[in-house]
Amino acid sequence: MFHRSHAPKPTVVLVHGAFADSTSWNDVARELRREGHPVVALANPLRGLGSDAAYVREVLAGIEGPVVLVGHSYGGAVVSAAAVGADNVRALVYVAAFVPDKGESALDLAARFPGSSLGDALHPVPITLPDGSPGVEFTIDQAKFPHQFAADVPEGVAQLMAVTQRPVTGAALEEPAPEPGWRTLPSWAVVATEDLNIPAAAQRYMAERAGARVREVQASHAVSVSHPQEVTSVVLAAAAASVTQ
Repeated sequence: MFHRSHAPKPTVVLVHGAFADSTSWNDVARELRREGHPVVALANPLRGLGSDAAYVREVLAGIEGPVVLVGHSYGGAVVSAAAVGADNVRALVYVAAFVPDKGESALDLAARFPGSSLGDALHPVPITLPDGSPGVEFTIDQAKFPHQFAADVPEGVAQLMAVTQRPVTGAALEEPAPEPGWRTLPSWAVVATEDLNIPAAAQRYMAERAGARVREVQASHAVSVSHPQEVTSVVLAAAAASVTQ
């Protein structure tokens, strides 16, 4: 006699990147919840790769059952690091993301391929880091944000995203990555072909190197906002595969 499995669906943990906040996942989260998945869209501190990953790992430790861990942009570097030592993570999904290998930084990878215009759009502000040392944090100039980050998002929405963006420290972008989770976990990737922050060539290179199953979407860096159904379908594929492991 056939017995249908009643095992709970994996929790999907969504980690935003620089110049965004957790609301950038709203439409993806809505679709995932409709499919019966518990969802956590956490606030990435954007202060330092090691400390950001440690925070995400603590959040993961408080979640019962299997997890699919999803990272956008700099959040890709964070989830790669956070997955190591987090025993409940079953799969990684990278969305227009950095997928660094050990010793690489987001800044290194951004400079490796031509096509990014992010540098000309950044607004730096001197700050004091948590340890008391001087540092710099960056936002995208609000007037430049819609074109730079979210060219295929409705103008009014893109302008609100510019207002609510969260800054990232230069230290976070420069910090070398530790051993990545993609070495031992199955991975999926969404490549945004019209991305002006992380060129599509860089996204393809990193995703293929990680052995990720790749889906290309004609989209800006804000692909989770402009194409939530396509992003959701990749996350659901990762979740379905993780159940059969």
